[in-house]
Amino acid sequence: MNKACFLLMVGGLCLFAQREREVPPMRIDEYNPKSTLKVPEHPLKRSKFPFIDVHNHQTRTLESNTGLDKLVSDMDALNMQIMVNLSGGFGERLTQTVKGMKTRYPGRFVVFANVDFRGMNDPGYPDKAAKQLEEDIKNGAQGLKFFKNFGMELKDEKGERVHVDDARLDKVFQVCAKYKIPVLIHTAEPRPFFEPIDKNNERWLELQQFPSRARPADKFPSWDTLMNEQMALFAKHPNVKFINAHLGWLGGDLTELGRRMDKLPNMYTEIGAVLAEIGRQPRAALAFFTKYQDRVLFGKDIWEPSEYYVYFRVLETQDEYFEYYRKRHAFWRMYGIGLPDDILKKLYYKNALKLIPGLDASKFPK
Repeated sequence: MNKACFLLMVGGLCLFAQREREVPPMRIDEYNPKSTLKVPEHPLKRSKFPFIDVHNHQTRTLESNTGLDKLVSDMDALNMQIMVNLSGGFGERLTQTVKGMKTRYPGRFVVFANVDFRGMNDPGYPDKAAKQLEEDIKNGAQGLKFFKNFGMELKDEKGERVHVDDARLDKVFQVCAKYKIPVLIHTAEPRPFFEPIDKNNERWLELQQFPSRARPADKFPSWDTLMNEQMALFAKHPNVKFINAHLGWLGGDLTELGRRMDKLPNMYTEIGAVLAEIGRQPRAALAFFTKYQDRVLFGKDIWEPSEYYVYFRVLETQDEYFEYYRKRHAFWRMYGIGLPDDILKKLYYKNALKLIPGLDASKFPK
């Protein structure tokens, strides 16, 4: 190689290296490519049929009539006919929540009660808790909700973890069976929260942004332990209708979710906060919704009206490769399932009308 060629080659490498250095550094969480795919799009801002949201939490809206008016206005825009507020509390708080939501807007809200776990070690606790729930039902509660701390973090006065199938709550579930009210229960968290936070963890980004969501084995029971306790609870109370929140955190394994539903006919489920799982497997999701069309309900969880748009689009259209609304839940794109109308009606309102007592079915299509 002569000197001229050598200098030309070195110069080219230097220029290439300089250009490489000009590319600005970027963290992985900053990478957000815009799709160049051109396909038909059918964005939606209103559901095809009126729907019942069985998984919501409202407290601040009750502080003023203005807040409640705005909430109902937003519900109307989405075509949400009924909202289930799972954060009803118990005792006086429950009574005030029911009064605050139902007096001004009759028929638009349902309130679920919550359990008072104080004094679980007292011999009379089972009867006391059951009596409180019975009073709450008489004061307007139409269901019972267990939050994520139940089984995972909740401890009794002795510092012992309260298991999901704890016998001290058996009489509470007997009350649920007596009055035929459903129990919506949130057990555990997404399985990746319990796994090592490494390059293979699908929720790595979320766990980087919110480290407290991790569930390490030295501080928490395992995911399998919690789910086995939950299945034992459902089996122990066959006359109670359980709504397993968030697809039981099995949205990424619909075959296993179906197996559990086959085993436990009193187990229902809902889709709150797990749309990202459904939207990346449209064919499998369609098969699941078809087979279990009488046992899946609509839920959303966090109240943000614009996020419902993505739910409608996944459930109602056959659009391809569109964005989800929260990157830390899904760095992948969504695909529409295109549910047929008869299944969509069951998901949106018919199944809820069957499970939750006291709802006005006349406001919904046949």
